[in-house]
Amino acid sequence: MNLQSAYIYLVEGSTTDKATLDDVKAKLQHYIEMTKKTGEQLGWNYNDAAFPYNIEEPAEGKDAWILLRGKDPKSYRYIIIGVGKREEAGAEQHYVQISLPETATHGDKNKANEFCRYLAKAYKGELHLFNGRIQYFQPRKP
Repeated sequence: MNLQSAYIYLVEGSTTDKATLDDVKAKLQHYIEMTKKTGEQLGWNYNDAAFPYNIEEPAEGKDAWILLRGKDPKSYRYIIIGVGKREEAGAEQHYVQISLPETATHGDKNKANEFCRYLAKAYKGELHLFNGRIQYFQPRKP
């Protein structure tokens, strides 16, 4: 399977130094609640447009990744979100990985970019987008 991936690296200044799958799920639930409240204020079901996925935890990915399965397969299919760590300059660096399978739609990529930015902002991390660009959300010293 050919995946495109974006990474949120937890760096100095991030809200935490280690990401867990439960923490990522909690942040996604917070995102869902925020969009639900926005929809209530606007008087329409914004939640379905803002988060058109069901969160699934496949047995083979237990504690490693979750699957966001699209509610409308014509517009949204899958996004995979996982956590991991790598060795960087002799130290462990934890990250959140957002991946798109080959079958992903343009809607999936747009939503994945949106979720990447939301999670990176929540973690105050360093976001490496699908196109190779980097966005910094951690507080940096002048």
